[in-house]
Amino acid sequence: MTFIQKLVTTLLPDKWVADIQAESQRWLLRCPTCGTARSVWEMGGIRYKARSKGRVVYAMCTTCGQRQNMSLEWQPDE
Repeated sequence: MTFIQKLVTTLLPDKWVADIQAESQRWLLRCPTCGTARSVWEMGGIRYKARSKGRVVYAMCTTCGQRQNMSLEWQPDE
């Protein structure tokens, strides 16, 4: 867990933390090289009450080890 995740989980009520974590896990970063998709929460970030269309984030893929721009995607309810 990153510093910001620890800070949020410590300071906010449990209900809010659960909502923030659930929503952050539905935002995916997809690597253009290997196609691996990981949630923003797993990558150490927080994304809550946000909207994005076509946004890219510079990050390192844990599968192929490449640092590059990854597309940010919303995973809808199944």
